[in-house]
Amino acid sequence: MYFRRNHFLYIFTMLIDFRNKTAFPGWEQAPQFLSQLITSNNIKNVLEVGSGANPTLDAETIMALGIHYTTNDLSAEELEKAPKEFATWQADLCNEETVKNHSKKYDLIFSRMVNEHVKDGKQYYKNIFELLSPGGITAHCFSTLYAFPFLTNKVIPETLSDKLLDIFNSRDRHQHEKFPAYYSWSRGPSKKSINKFESIGFEVIEYVGYFGHGYYKKRLPFLHYLEQQKANYLVKNPVTSLTSYAHIVLKKSI
Repeated sequence: MYFRRNHFLYIFTMLIDFRNKTAFPGWEQAPQFLSQLITSNNIKNVLEVGSGANPTLDAETIMALGIHYTTNDLSAEELEKAPKEFATWQADLCNEETVKNHSKKYDLIFSRMVNEHVKDGKQYYKNIFELLSPGGITAHCFSTLYAFPFLTNKVIPETLSDKLLDIFNSRDRHQHEKFPAYYSWSRGPSKKSINKFESIGFEVIEYVGYFGHGYYKKRLPFLHYLEQQKANYLVKNPVTSLTSYAHIVLKKSI
């Protein structure tokens, strides 16, 4: 049963919300977001997916929280860049056999800006479900399909999208390499998406969509201004397919 209250959409105890991208926890706010998940859920064992060279929390924070933290990646080269204080696991979480052969379970599995690069969202989340301890939490921050920059990223050739990224959002390629994006299961909050997660066995705790992006800011300031006005309008009048980012928190029932 769905009902609205103060711009929030509740489905029983599930929280669905729409916000401006400035509140998105996938970038600068990620350490605080992850630390809060750890402390509020009494987490002791964390796996961060695809974090190879750049775990979200630093070694000092991990020590203070008293947790075991594993950083995962497809690439051995990326994992070699990771701080030496972290446990590492080179594995493809879309590979069912990899997960079957991994006996360790985690209280929290987290990712940021990874899920849009996953080819098979269904298998990916099924594998995460298997890797979680009973009652475990998984949380993800990701970009969503149909926002214009990400739709462009999906449909144009990789070499061209790579050049456009350098123009509109240049970065240190050693620490933040660009990877192909597929956007499988990377959508804003909708009944269809919620049903997909529930079909695996997850309880959806939070599902928040964010409007707006900063890709025009440096090169096209007037378009950036218009994008921000559009984002502000959509927060009040949400269209799920037009979100730019989302975060989701799922629970594996005991």
